[in-house]
Amino acid sequence: MAIIGYARVSTTGQSLDAQLNALSNCEKIFQEKISGAKDDRPQLNLMLEFVREGDSVVVTKLDRLARNTRHLLEIAELLSHKKVALKIQNLGIDTGTPTGKLMLTMVGAIATFERELMLERQAEGIALAKQKGKYKGRAPTAKAKTDQVIYQFKEGYPKSQIAENTGVSLSSVQRIIASYMKK
Repeated sequence: MAIIGYARVSTTGQSLDAQLNALSNCEKIFQEKISGAKDDRPQLNLMLEFVREGDSVVVTKLDRLARNTRHLLEIAELLSHKKVALKIQNLGIDTGTPTGKLMLTMVGAIATFERELMLERQAEGIALAKQKGKYKGRAPTAKAKTDQVIYQFKEGYPKSQIAENTGVSLSSVQRIIASYMKK
C-alpha cells in the first residue's frame, strides 16, 4: 500500500516546488509541466498504470489532476476499479469513503461550472474591449525577435537552439527562416 503523488503545472516557467513540498510524504511522485487541457499527459498516464490495489493517489488540488468533470470522473472510476483511493489535499476529499466519492463528484461539477462561467466572462470582456478599440490581442513576440532569429540562423545555430535562445516557438522560428529564405 503505497502513497503516490501527482504534481502538475501548466507551463515550464512555473514551479512544482510548492506541490512537491506538500506531497513530501509520498513514496513516489509523478510530476510534469504540461497544460491540463492536453489529452495526453505522459506522467499522469504512467501514474495511472503504476498504482496498485490498496495504494492512494494524492494531489494538492483538483485542477492539478483533471481538466473537467468528465475527465475527473474517468480518472476516479479507473482508480476505483483498481481499488486505489484518491485524496485531494486542499479539499480534504478521500474517495476511499462513500462521502469522499460523493464530494468528489459534486466538487468536480462545481469546478467545471466555475471554469465555464469564467471563460464566458472573459469572452464578454474581450468583446467589449474590442468594441472600445482597447483590445488588440496578444503581442506578436515572434515578429519582434525576427532579427535575433535570422542572426542566429546565419551563425549556424540549430533551429531548436534558436527557439530556446530567443523564447520563440520552434514553429515560429521555422516560419521566420522560411520567409527569410524566400527573399
